Amino acid sequence: MFLDTELLSATTTPFSYFPIVLQLIAAVGFVGVTMVATHYLGPKRKTSDKLVTFESGIEQIGNARQPVAIKYFLTAILFVLFDVEVIFFYPYAVNFRELGWEGFLAMLMFVTFFMGGFFYIIRKGALKWED
Repeated sequence: MFLDTELLSATTTPFSYFPIVLQLIAAVGFVGVTMVATHYLGPKRKTSDKLVTFESGIEQIGNARQPVAIKYFLTAILFVLFDVEVIFFYPYAVNFRELGWEGFLAMLMFVTFFMGGFFYIIRKGALKWED
């Protein structure tokens, strides 16, 4: 009736992707034209004040190439890792009634793995700042 096979096969043709390709070309074209236009139309004044390193209005002190402690980067990576894992709690919180006991057990298993990873990094001392 409403789902005619001829109609369904018409939506799987390569031409059905034409709007997406057209939008992609328009977006890339806009970015390219904007970058080229600002390069040619913008002012080109290279003064000594413009070429000085600027760090949020704070005068620079020392060399920017000095080593940074790996603990900083490790803490940042672990924050992102656990922050992304917490996002997976949201679908369960929205649909916990429909998921029932099976969903609860799956979430319990997820929390077990989550806490296992957390206790592993605590045991390895990844969050200790004293050296």
